[in-house]
Amino acid sequence: MPKTIRYTLLSLRDLVVSAGPFILLAVTLLALAYWWLDPNPPKRVTLATGPAQSAYDEFGKRYAKALAAEGIEVVLHPSEGSAANLKLLREGKVDLGFVQGGSNDYSEEDEEKLASLGSLFVEPVWLFYREESARQATPTGTLSALTQLQGLRINVGTPGSGVPRLMNRLFESNHIDPASLQLSRLAQTPATVAFLGGELDAIVFASAPESLMVQMLLQTPGVKLMNFAQSEAYSRRFSFLSPVRLPRGMVDLAGNVPPEDVRLVAPTTALITRTTTHPALLQLFAQAGNQIHGKAGWFKHAREYPNIENNELPIAKEAERAIKNDSPLLQRYLPFWVANLIERMWLVMGIIIAVLLPLSRIVPPLYAFRVRSRIFRWYGQLRSIEVRSETEDCGALLRELNQLDSRVEKVSVPLSYTDELYALRNNIHLVRKKLLRAETATD
Repeated sequence: MPKTIRYTLLSLRDLVVSAGPFILLAVTLLALAYWWLDPNPPKRVTLATGPAQSAYDEFGKRYAKALAAEGIEVVLHPSEGSAANLKLLREGKVDLGFVQGGSNDYSEEDEEKLASLGSLFVEPVWLFYREESARQATPTGTLSALTQLQGLRINVGTPGSGVPRLMNRLFESNHIDPASLQLSRLAQTPATVAFLGGELDAIVFASAPESLMVQMLLQTPGVKLMNFAQSEAYSRRFSFLSPVRLPRGMVDLAGNVPPEDVRLVAPTTALITRTTTHPALLQLFAQAGNQIHGKAGWFKHAREYPNIENNELPIAKEAERAIKNDSPLLQRYLPFWVANLIERMWLVMGIIIAVLLPLSRIVPPLYAFRVRSRIFRWYGQLRSIEVRSETEDCGALLRELNQLDSRVEKVSVPLSYTDELYALRNNIHLVRKKLLRAETATD
């Protein structure tokens, strides 16, 4: 091996050995920080949606597609609806779920274990009725108040959907005894089939307009959508309700569907999560929500949703940042897992660097001590030979000195320390001359 390379490798070896404790400490601190922060999210998460062909089901598929691009598998958990989703969240069987405002009462324990990722969209209360059946209550066959429903066969959905509880509160506010109504609690699809078959006079469900059922019923001949003439009053009585308006021709401009503006009341739906869900997943869901729900729609302007208003649970910090701000700078140029790792580790890395910088000053002295110790450790033996020259046989000491010189010749040090190695060899030569003089004087 060429001497230049040999000396270079020797210097690197000494440097690595000298910096070993420092490097080990740095790696240990980084490993502990990684374990404590747990920056990378799990690759699988469960989302509670709703019945088949519902808006929750459709939005769940969109979230699954959005997170799949980041390598996260979203397992969709069908359910009866909002109330069932909240129950699943409370039991820890899902990580996130769509929950409708006003359909549940939250306890103090819920506020500790659950958090909201923001209001995503409004879910108008769609009360479809058969025009033929409505003529029993009014000659025009048009309904505009809940009090006109008495005597009709109405489906209010399954208890798990949250709609029965919502409708009971609306009936109560109108002094309607539910016993005076012919209520049924069928799931959305069988209820729609029964409604279209004439077995039901009216059907109620709360859903976003993206629901296929909603769009189909809005265009079904002989089916009308009830106009909540008192929508503003409902919103003043119930904080979780908002008055919304379905503009004339919004469903079909050419067919003029609906033929006139329809006033509706709408609770707001939020994406609820358990507080134990990984923060990076919450950030991904919140960012996906901006893309999925941020466009203009039937009842909203662009960027109106998601928002942090009308939430019955505390807003997760990750969701609040995602809703108020654009994507973080690093995520625009780096893969999510890399950007997320840097974002969550940078503060701790800064602290570790602040701690290690002062400690790094001991590496050069350690390096110098290690290299120079190879040279200085021979001075003790050299000094011993010199002292013993006054009392012992100089011939034996010369042989011992020659052995010392032979060993020193094999010592290798970086080129920057060769001056000290040559100084040692020069001192050996001086002691040899002293021993030779003493031997000559004895002879």
